[in-house]
Amino acid sequence: MSKNQELADFIWSVADLLRGDYKRSEYGKVILPLTVLRRLDCVMAPTRQAVWDRAASYTGENKDGLLLAASKLKFYNLSEQTFDTISSDAANVAKNLKDYIRGFSSEATEIINRYEFHLQIDRLDNADLLYQVVRKFAGLDLSFEAVDNHDMGYVFEELIRKFADASNETAGEHFTPREVIELMVELLLAPDDDRLNGEGQVVKILDPACGTGGMLSAAEEHIRKLNPRVRVNLFGQELNAESYAICRSDMLLKGHTAKNIRFGNSFSQDGHDGETFDYMLANPPFGVEWKKVEKAVRQEHEDRGFDGRFGAGLPRINDGSLLFLQHMMSKMQPLKKDAAGDEVGGTRLAIVFNGSPLFTGGAGSGESEIRRWIIEHDYLEAIVALPDQLFYNTGISTYFWIVTNRKPADRKGRVILLDARDQWTKMRKSLGEKRKEITRAQIGNICAIYRDALSIASDEAHPDHGRVKVFANRDFGYQRITVDRPLKLRFELTEDSLAQLGTSAAVKKAVGGEAVVELLLAALKPLLGSQWSTKAEAWDALQTAMVARGVLWPSAAPFQKALRDAVGVTDPEGEVQLIKGKPEPDPDLRDNENVPLSEDINEYFAREVLPHVPDAWIAETRNPKTKEMERFKPGYEIPFTRHFYVYTPPRPLTEIDAELKSLEAEIQALLGEVTNG
Repeated sequence: MSKNQELADFIWSVADLLRGDYKRSEYGKVILPLTVLRRLDCVMAPTRQAVWDRAASYTGENKDGLLLAASKLKFYNLSEQTFDTISSDAANVAKNLKDYIRGFSSEATEIINRYEFHLQIDRLDNADLLYQVVRKFAGLDLSFEAVDNHDMGYVFEELIRKFADASNETAGEHFTPREVIELMVELLLAPDDDRLNGEGQVVKILDPACGTGGMLSAAEEHIRKLNPRVRVNLFGQELNAESYAICRSDMLLKGHTAKNIRFGNSFSQDGHDGETFDYMLANPPFGVEWKKVEKAVRQEHEDRGFDGRFGAGLPRINDGSLLFLQHMMSKMQPLKKDAAGDEVGGTRLAIVFNGSPLFTGGAGSGESEIRRWIIEHDYLEAIVALPDQLFYNTGISTYFWIVTNRKPADRKGRVILLDARDQWTKMRKSLGEKRKEITRAQIGNICAIYRDALSIASDEAHPDHGRVKVFANRDFGYQRITVDRPLKLRFELTEDSLAQLGTSAAVKKAVGGEAVVELLLAALKPLLGSQWSTKAEAWDALQTAMVARGVLWPSAAPFQKALRDAVGVTDPEGEVQLIKGKPEPDPDLRDNENVPLSEDINEYFAREVLPHVPDAWIAETRNPKTKEMERFKPGYEIPFTRHFYVYTPPRPLTEIDAELKSLEAEIQALLGEVTNG
């Protein structure tokens, strides 16, 4: 790490040359593309002459394949310029640098163009800075021998973090802490050691919010440790242009097919439409709204349903986390039977969320319906709670969701909850919001507990009972019932009642205009202060008074409702109001109860509700989709914290009293010193 930090600090020192001509928030526009260009320049050095010779000896068309073979890389450069020649000609540095960039093969050119570095070349040249900056980078050795791809990833991440801090951006949108990635990858691959060790294995991995590619690289590295002979194909998509360019250049340097890294918004521009993968992992931005792509997402949801990516439901507009999960799940490989009858195919995926997707949204909401679809189809394998203050851009608690469509028979119908919130070590120096890290030993401990949990049938059988709980899928479901109680009213006429009648549009329309309303109010005024126990008594008195002054009694429902709203007063001892012979529900007393899926709602209602409110009943509501009446709505939530809550009894009163007396004595002593002094 010290070597990586030293290298990043050296590159950052180039910013000293930019100070004054560039704002701090603009440093990355120069340093990041130049770091990529210098890296490409250094790794091309061993085969550069071979590429030039091959280009000179072959005059035909379509020589791209020959030049790639000569370069022994996934790219090449035909320009006769290098960082050495560019930095040795101060008078022509801008011309030579542009010529050098134009010499790259198409794959590398597409990456470099994302930085729009041509704009910075002219700006640096006009400020007489270009030569100095290029000369700095020319002295930097970024060859494979000096800096391997793993360390180069650290360098890029450290630079992005520094630039994000300088411009008040969120570094966490671009990359994830390495120890978090390592833990996620190990949990994702935990049950698949045997599966990955076979001969001729080809593995496809996707990260739809890949940032600089750290998760993809870590997954590949872990798999190759298990089986060096396995072929790993990496795929990704990224919205941030600079992160995309870094990730794609990293894939290019490692010999991967760089075009598998796509640019754009995964929701509106699915870069891997129709493809499926063996493994997927992602750390999408937390709590980011999806309003910009709302039209495309809603249209796909409504037009394609489960044939598209978002059939299970749409979350609220201010958090697209569960859209990412659905997007990934749409790319799971289907399970099939091989010749021996064994299941093959399928997918495992891991994703980082904050706490919101666990419980946000009540029964029938988009979030609840998505959770319901995932759990009822037995896709959810586990949720792992992580420590807070683990990420660069947020101090909140985070969770891994591990999802698969190939649970073995002994794990079907069960979900593992693993509490790793106490597995952390305090950092010596904070990085943004990141004040904690997970050590290698702690990663090993968490993974060991997880592997044990994969083999048990219930939490009672687990040796680490306090940290792991295993639940049946149904344990997270509930039936949300609406409990109604009757509307009970007494009736009285007050000044407020008359004022309300005088301003009611329904009353004015029913009686025939403003003038008649005045007559009505005058007719009722002698009854001010009158009270009635029943609606019949009240209506008889009010009607008699109105008719006596020549005001007709409207029978229209709007008038009757407006009159009742004006003179009716809720009262627990009042008269029960009826609609078609049945009690009318009081909207102010309406309540909801979540009944576990394992219980009968009538039995629950009789046991938990009726003893307290014997006049209550379960309301029926109309389902907006089926148009049928229903007595409950199914819902799903995962109350992780509640399941791991440990009651801490309050301190004894004698202990608190003794502490207060001690503090009082201490304060008195201090006051005495002040007085005596």
